[in-house]
Amino acid sequence: MLTHTVARLPLLELDPDLGALLDPERFEHARSLLRAPVVALEAGWLDAADPADPGLLIVRGVMTRAIVSGNAVAATELLGPGDLLRPRAEQEADLLALDVRWEPLSRVLAAVLDRRVALQLARWPEVGAVLLERLSERAHRLAVTQAIAQLAGVERRLHALLWHLAGRFGRVTPEGIAVPLALSHQRLGELIGARRPTVSTALGALVREGCLRRREDGGWLLMGDPPQRLAPEALARPA
Repeated sequence: MLTHTVARLPLLELDPDLGALLDPERFEHARSLLRAPVVALEAGWLDAADPADPGLLIVRGVMTRAIVSGNAVAATELLGPGDLLRPRAEQEADLLALDVRWEPLSRVLAAVLDRRVALQLARWPEVGAVLLERLSERAHRLAVTQAIAQLAGVERRLHALLWHLAGRFGRVTPEGIAVPLALSHQRLGELIGARRPTVSTALGALVREGCLRRREDGGWLLMGDPPQRLAPEALARPA
């Protein structure tokens, strides 16, 4: 992945929630001393990581991580502010012929948690605990997306997915919940395991039912109530 350094900035100013477990005095101390290089990420393939570097922390923007087999995208994950990512150092260990492709959906800035930052983090283990929690939350969101992809019916999957994304990226408006993500029909299909024509048909049905509407900025407006819990009868039956 192509990058260029923007600046070296205070990590707790870029992401104040990292200091949620610090008392005010320790927060100010960490804010003044804990700095990280900030880079702009562009589309491509992320280089292998230095084993001593924790990785990259997204501080602005949204990007996708796609698992690619040949020329086909097998699965896609959405990543946004607060997500910690790290290039894999042992890709040759995979028995399947898979690649990982990263693509920003908007301008993405990330703090580089390099060896210098890793050494500094030892002074504030509370920040490290928050980073570990971020990894756990990312794994949970990915598991929820996988569960949504098992629902019977593409309409049901899309409705559940957009409400799932609204929980993180959405904002309340007088008309409904705005999800400011310009996701194409193809991208939505990659997230729920469906083909683009089927996604287009299902979105049209949801619009006619008054469940959602496309916004001028390319995002979505959710109206009405979110779907109920993922009941067993809503899951697709195994073949």
